[in-house]
Amino acid sequence: MKFNFKEEDLIIKPYKSESPVYVRKQKGDYQRIRQFTGLAFVLLFLLIPWLNFQGNQAVLLDIGKQQFHIFSYTFFPQDFTILAGLLIVSCYLLFFITTWLGRIWCGYTCPQTVWTFSFIWVEEWLEGSRNQRIKRDEQPMTLDTLARKSGKHFIWGLIAFLTATTFISYFLPARELYLDLLQWQWDGLTAFWVLFFAVCTYGNAGFLREKMCIYMCPYSRFQSAMFDKNTILVAYDKLRGENRGRRKRKEDPKALDLGDCVDCNLCVEVCPVGIDIRNGLQYECINCGACVDACDQTMAHFNYPKGLISYTSENALEGKKARLLRPKIIGYGIMSILAMAFMVFTLQVRVPIEFSILRDRGALFQLDFKDNVTNSYLLKVTNKSKLDRAFNVSVLEATISLSVDGNVMIKAGEIASVPVHLTMTPENISQRVTQVTLVVAVDNMPDVKVVKETKFFAN
Repeated sequence: MKFNFKEEDLIIKPYKSESPVYVRKQKGDYQRIRQFTGLAFVLLFLLIPWLNFQGNQAVLLDIGKQQFHIFSYTFFPQDFTILAGLLIVSCYLLFFITTWLGRIWCGYTCPQTVWTFSFIWVEEWLEGSRNQRIKRDEQPMTLDTLARKSGKHFIWGLIAFLTATTFISYFLPARELYLDLLQWQWDGLTAFWVLFFAVCTYGNAGFLREKMCIYMCPYSRFQSAMFDKNTILVAYDKLRGENRGRRKRKEDPKALDLGDCVDCNLCVEVCPVGIDIRNGLQYECINCGACVDACDQTMAHFNYPKGLISYTSENALEGKKARLLRPKIIGYGIMSILAMAFMVFTLQVRVPIEFSILRDRGALFQLDFKDNVTNSYLLKVTNKSKLDRAFNVSVLEATISLSVDGNVMIKAGEIASVPVHLTMTPENISQRVTQVTLVVAVDNMPDVKVVKETKFFAN
């Protein structure tokens, strides 16, 4: 047996060259839901940095000061466990939603999807419908096409710049950031990061688009591990649709030995990732429902029942009973609730004080003329609350006296250094090393306190 191979067939290509995806505009129930959720997401993203709480920006992730302000809470690097808990909650919620509704997050609220559809809207507004855009790109460049494409890229650039500036306003005070912009006083670092994220937004939503979902997003790769036969997905009813073929509206499909699919190809043209849902479940599908609306529109035109392409499950397509409550989804639901309850409990019992104890490095201990032994310490006290507070320091051991300069006033979110001296008389010293317990509490709120142990050296 002789095989005829061409030289180019033996070359392994890591990336397959693809034609651009021209997305057709589609209206329908699911697209209205997607537009509403996308608009709500964008408005929240734009408005949150402008919210004030107790005279300060409500959400500010101040990396320079290592303080993360979220309404009434201020988090420090010591609170990393809370961030870990938040990630655990997010993971369990992701597993729960994916097992139940598939990639619904990708289709309706993922920033990549929201910004991509926003850029496509600008493209349709200036360059026309899908067929008009294809025709423009196939023809030689004209002055009209140049003007339209220039306007499109200019608006894309403005959206990208606003997106990047808004994103940076989560890390720098928003009012100062925009005031400095108007006065052309941005420093080099601020300008670099705004430009960096603007270029990323412009490239991702304007050019990469579906390639981000297909090649770069890890979610599309591991989603199948959470799917089962009851997961709600966008799917094509092959038993009802095949054999597919074109026909006139009044023709009987059974007489033509055809199914309900009229092979209009609209489901492919409206798909933002350019796949054909009729080929079965594909990891590229983002569950946006555009093909569902397009197919329902065609079915209504031919007076066929809607739902040839629909949100359904594999069991439902096979005529089996779809089960919502099943061990996997119950397990993910319980773990999500437990993780969220633990997070709420952690935040409720969180004490707005943090302090560390540093011993005096100059001398292990000191003796006075009465042979009293003194140990010196430096306390680093952090006020994690949003209010200026007074703190007092005490020692639990009755045999040890404490010397500190009264109550310590610490401003909100700041760290104060508090010198502390502990003294023991000779008659109270029974061992070389004594365990000592220091307490830092909010003045007039004795229950709000932090207790830590240290060592007292006598000789």
